Amino acid sequence: MIINKIRVLITDDSLLFRNVLKKELSEDPHIEVVGMAVDPVDALEKIKSLKPDILTLDVEMPKMSGLVFLKKLMEENPLKVVLVSSMNISVFDALHAGAVDFVKKPDMSSKNDLPMFFREIRTKIKVASIAKLVPFTSSKVPETKKLENLSSSKVIAIGASTGGTEATLTVLKSLPAHMPGILVTQHMPPGFTKMYADRLNKICDLEVREALDGDRVEKGLVLVAPGDKQMKLAKDDKGYYVSCKPGEKVSGHCPSVDVLFNSVAENAGKNSVGIILTGMGKDGAQGLLNMKKTGAFTVGQDEKSSVVYGMPMVAFNIGAVIVQSDVEDIAEILIKHLNK
Repeated sequence: MIINKIRVLITDDSLLFRNVLKKELSEDPHIEVVGMAVDPVDALEKIKSLKPDILTLDVEMPKMSGLVFLKKLMEENPLKVVLVSSMNISVFDALHAGAVDFVKKPDMSSKNDLPMFFREIRTKIKVASIAKLVPFTSSKVPETKKLENLSSSKVIAIGASTGGTEATLTVLKSLPAHMPGILVTQHMPPGFTKMYADRLNKICDLEVREALDGDRVEKGLVLVAPGDKQMKLAKDDKGYYVSCKPGEKVSGHCPSVDVLFNSVAENAGKNSVGIILTGMGKDGAQGLLNMKKTGAFTVGQDEKSSVVYGMPMVAFNIGAVIVQSDVEDIAEILIKHLNK
């Protein structure tokens, strides 16, 4: 049986890292490393001759920054890119510029870091190979940003994976500052979730921060699940708050969208809204169905606007989605629902 291998071009200025990565990726029967580039200038030339399916790219590179290179690439020769980067806020600018996903660069001296990194990058390359390059435009401004029936008992839960950093941003930056409390679970490593929350906080009218265990769910506040903890909605006599604790992976992930959605179904029920966005796999689909069964209003991103139509597809197929929509329209749908 002939396997159509995913053609990968590795771009990194470290000879050691390039060689180690080539050796590991080449052991996967579904991946073929067609070449290696030492910097973006070298990569531009090799892309023309080698015609890779996927490019791995470090954000911090000599001769030309990875971000400048990525913008140039997407304008001239759009290609699916998986970032391999140390903890750097530029990762989110690169995702905005068109990169499909990212993997945290490992500590080469760590025996624990490397095997985990190799597993993750192989998976991300395979996901990227079936992803769509979705151009992100400036968000549509909803017809009305005014909320008339704002209830403190409302909770909005959003879940996303591959492509979700930009999809979530598209939704949040179109919402007014006085929204009901919003909880976000985005599949992302520890450390990056705080940087992501800080970035959203600068762009959006809402206050956005990485959640801490015990944080209250308040109007105008968005809490982002920490990258190494399971975030759940809880309730006491004062109202809603979040529990953020280390836990086993659920549906393959920590944080898991299913964990969040199931807790919202249990504690907020009909007073909640669930939104499932782009991502590979099925995390969140069952949780969204459970929310719907308790009377929640549910929204799923459509195939056309999804980078990877996985999680929202499964949710739609099992009947968990009440309204399916282009990501650009979700903010308006949400505001109209809250105004009913």
